[in-house]
Amino acid sequence: MTDQPTIEQLARRIDDLEHQLGIEQDVNQIRRLQYTYGYFIDKSQYNECVDLFADDAEVWFMGGIYKGKAGVKRLYIEKFQNSFTQGHNGPRYGWLLDHPQLQMVIDVADDRKTAKARGRSMMQAGLHESAEGDMRMAWWEGGMYENRYVRDDGVWKLARLAYYPFWHGTFEDGWAKTPVDFIPMSTETYPEDPLGPDELIDPAPRLWPATDIVPFHYPHPVTGKPIEADNSRAREGYKD
Repeated sequence: MTDQPTIEQLARRIDDLEHQLGIEQDVNQIRRLQYTYGYFIDKSQYNECVDLFADDAEVWFMGGIYKGKAGVKRLYIEKFQNSFTQGHNGPRYGWLLDHPQLQMVIDVADDRKTAKARGRSMMQAGLHESAEGDMRMAWWEGGMYENRYVRDDGVWKLARLAYYPFWHGTFEDGWAKTPVDFIPMSTETYPEDPLGPDELIDPAPRLWPATDIVPFHYPHPVTGKPIEADNSRAREGYKD
């Protein structure tokens, strides 16, 4: 008798190690993808943002779902680019739009074809007083991502970017005096709204001072149980 592993056992160990290494490489590539999205959107490189998405991707934003490359382009190029940089793909003088990408928790499926991630963004945005434009407000913003990714021909791409902005606050007054429903959610779909989403999210999300928990895509890391979201008091101050 011998305690030495057999060739078959060693081969299985190598296969398992290669699989785990591949998943860790996937995690790094997905993190790089998401962080690059942040750098692109910081400087209004909207064409480059669109190229990060799979052809059948979705973007969940402000109560609406933008579907496919056509929907993604409608949001990033027709809406954001025309509104924020006057149709220019790239930064313009006096326009601040920082999107740090934070606290990324990334889970790759065992078959390494899809992945999910939860993360944050803390935004600072606004127009300098010497710059041209009507958007004179400077504001803070914080939000949460629950994203999905797909490996497309060996390359990781965004399959669903779901951004849930939690709170906004002006630079002068902060978040304590933010008006309820400070930024309205989408109410009409495309083509009735030429820049609108393809579908509305039901029920529509609510902004600060609502404090809803966005459902976690992963279980509790210690207990292994699903993470329950008790939102029963998250909107109790609202009067619809």
